[in-house]
Amino acid sequence: MGIGCPRRSQCKIIIATSLMWIMVDFMILLYYTAPCVGPNCNKNAANDNAIRRMIDRANEWINVLPEEKKQMDIPRPVNLDAPGEMGKPVIIEPEFQEEAERLFRINEFNLMATDRIALNRSLPDVRPKGCINKPYPTNLPTTSVILIYHNEAWSTLLRNVHSIINRSPRHLLEEIILIDDASDQEHLGQKLKDYVAKLPVPVITDKLPERSGLIRARMRGAELAKGNVLTFLDSHCECTEGWLEPLLARIAEDRTISVCPVIDVISDSTFAYQHGNDPQMGGFGWSLFFKWFPVPKREQVRRKGDATMPVRSPTMAGGLFAIDKEYFEELGLYDPGYSIWGGENLELSFKLWMCGGSLEFIPCSHVGHVFRKKSPYHFPPGTNYVNKNNKRLAEVWLDEYKNFYYRISPGVAKTDPGDLTERLALRKKLNCQSFKWYLENIYPESSWPVNYKVMGEVRNMASQQCLDTMMRDPGNKVGLFGCHGQGGNQIWALTSLNELRHDEACLDVARGGPVMMLSCHQQGGNQQWMYSDKTKEIKHSSGLCLDTSEKAHDEPSVKPCNGHLSQQWELKNMTWLSPQGA
Repeated sequence: MGIGCPRRSQCKIIIATSLMWIMVDFMILLYYTAPCVGPNCNKNAANDNAIRRMIDRANEWINVLPEEKKQMDIPRPVNLDAPGEMGKPVIIEPEFQEEAERLFRINEFNLMATDRIALNRSLPDVRPKGCINKPYPTNLPTTSVILIYHNEAWSTLLRNVHSIINRSPRHLLEEIILIDDASDQEHLGQKLKDYVAKLPVPVITDKLPERSGLIRARMRGAELAKGNVLTFLDSHCECTEGWLEPLLARIAEDRTISVCPVIDVISDSTFAYQHGNDPQMGGFGWSLFFKWFPVPKREQVRRKGDATMPVRSPTMAGGLFAIDKEYFEELGLYDPGYSIWGGENLELSFKLWMCGGSLEFIPCSHVGHVFRKKSPYHFPPGTNYVNKNNKRLAEVWLDEYKNFYYRISPGVAKTDPGDLTERLALRKKLNCQSFKWYLENIYPESSWPVNYKVMGEVRNMASQQCLDTMMRDPGNKVGLFGCHGQGGNQIWALTSLNELRHDEACLDVARGGPVMMLSCHQQGGNQQWMYSDKTKEIKHSSGLCLDTSEKAHDEPSVKPCNGHLSQQWELKNMTWLSPQGA
């Protein structure tokens, strides 16, 4: 008997506690499903039965939404140990390496690795700390995200789509537009249409009837878009947490700003997500090829150490950016005379800066991109489309500097650009600044000639050979070659900083060693040279003079100055402001 009473007491406590929690649950249920009350509510709503409404909503879920769509609307648990999760690399086992190498050639990235990774894989939050709690306006413009692809791999394309959906506020994402540039892979046909039809965000698919290239495919995407902002991404990207809001917020602040996310690297071999600490700045060299550069000192000062502040950039890479749709149209979209790919990023960059807009990289927005070492695609033979695009770019936007560019790239000078009437009229209508203004105010770090002392060939008086890059990259020796007077590799500039430079490469000598071409650092020292019109000597900061070499006839050297003819050089200043041959 003494044992039975405590047991009955425990039972009563358990029953009472259970009844209490049932009542709490019922009250919470009524609170969240209660009809609207008050003078502003619909009177019929007051008579609603909460339980009935719950049953009706459940029936709607079961009967209205397709089974597949219900599954895609439900977040799936992430297995952090699965391949590629949190951006970790996928390592292919030795026994599968041969097959992986064979598959690699299809898309020029590791197809076996990407196919092992979930379409909704997790990624690290790589934003600067100050970005995570940064507030954004609630009334941001909507965006249409446009992807262009040709024979893209299934997993990379759809992982891109899922990353956009999963990491974008639903009310800001108007739609995703997939423009197929005449793919012939079966998985990009009806199978893809069926798949994207089940996604919780509108995904529009449109296939071009023939291979048209990136530029015209993007024009088609812009034509179909309904969003206020156009966001262009390459087809093999992955968006990270918080990528969209900072882009749209900056455009909402000023519709004439085009913005780019910080572009992180997704390894083409392991699909590891690799992110840097700081954004870089886009620029270009003498040949108008886009290049990345560190953020210059003047921009660091303007940002005052704020890692979340946008970085002004002279140019964009062109693959990933957002722009107000109406403003893009006012700027004339892309030049419709451009073909396939190439030069369109510089054309848009020049238009933005020279015609009243601006261009920025947004540190709080990070998107990963698979950087391939070469393209797997081939275009039909015919016109050199890159030369044609660059000729149109030069004729419309470079002003007198086009003649300098043609000395660097004589092949472009001979190319027919087609009819330029409309594009020249557009520039006049937009009341754009000069290209010289752009170089002086937007891109003062440029290697293009603005304040050069001399620019032309550097001819040795003894051998009658000229300094020549020999098509070598920075980090290699400079060469000597017979003077041909065609510009190109034999154009050198003596700058106001006393550098002897070809584009981004400066002559550099360390401790009497070989004469090298190294990246210009603008700090003098080993890259400082003085030229004397009287003695024709080119004297290095070490006190040695530029000379020919007894060991190799195709490269220069430095020796103690002796006045010999081999140490005399003619710096022939070319008249690049006028057309070649004029």
